[in-house]
Amino acid sequence: MSFSQVAMNPDNPPWGSPAAVVFWVFSVLMILLVPTLFLLPYLYTQLGGVVDGQRVAEIATKDTTAVFIQAAAIFPAHLITLAVAWALVTNSRKFPFFETLGWRSGGVRWWHYLAIMVGFVGIMLIVGTLVPEQENEMLRMIKSSKSVLYTIAILSVFTAPLVEEVVYRGVLYSAFQRSVGQSAAVVLVTLLFALVHVPQYWPSFSTIFLLTLLSLILTLLRVYSGNLLPAVILHTIFNGFQSLLLIAEPHIAEPSTAPVPGIISGLF
Repeated sequence: MSFSQVAMNPDNPPWGSPAAVVFWVFSVLMILLVPTLFLLPYLYTQLGGVVDGQRVAEIATKDTTAVFIQAAAIFPAHLITLAVAWALVTNSRKFPFFETLGWRSGGVRWWHYLAIMVGFVGIMLIVGTLVPEQENEMLRMIKSSKSVLYTIAILSVFTAPLVEEVVYRGVLYSAFQRSVGQSAAVVLVTLLFALVHVPQYWPSFSTIFLLTLLSLILTLLRVYSGNLLPAVILHTIFNGFQSLLLIAEPHIAEPSTAPVPGIISGLF
């Protein structure tokens, strides 16, 4: 068996844990820096060249145009991350991107997705009822304007699932399970995914708990199938379902009485 054939096995990737960690740090930096760079020209027009930290923070978090710019800037951040992921996974075109990550069903059937979604939504309803969601940064963004809500919904369905699964269940898990073992890899990837989302949802403990649970389910699906594709599909289904709920929420319930937490998994 040639090295290229071995490398196409998702559990034997042509990159190691150090490269995976560096790539993960890069992906986080892209989400932090790219929206800031896109926001700078607008800040300049609003501040007239005067640097005022308090005013900058106020504009960045409360000005609807500024919030929209930051949300929309996630799209180029995702594209840059995917481009770097492609370079890492393919090792400069030596290996096929999707096959190396695992682009098969791996024995996962349509009813598996349905069963997981039904179970998870049931848990969401219970947790959302017992532990009401606290105000957090993501909710403030979503509530700032309809344009921000629709932008986040589009990103969370069409780019976030692929990008986040490539980063976490693709690059990170594939490298970790080979270097530290399957169990440790599951724990590390689950916690890293949840950790990155904490700033957006703090101090909403119910949302953070559900994000951690979702991360665990996605990682276990990667383990069970031996492929990345099922995790991408489930992530997309969940984000699409949650986005529809958020868009429909004003028409079906008052925000104070809606039991489902406002989670849009994996945007940032």
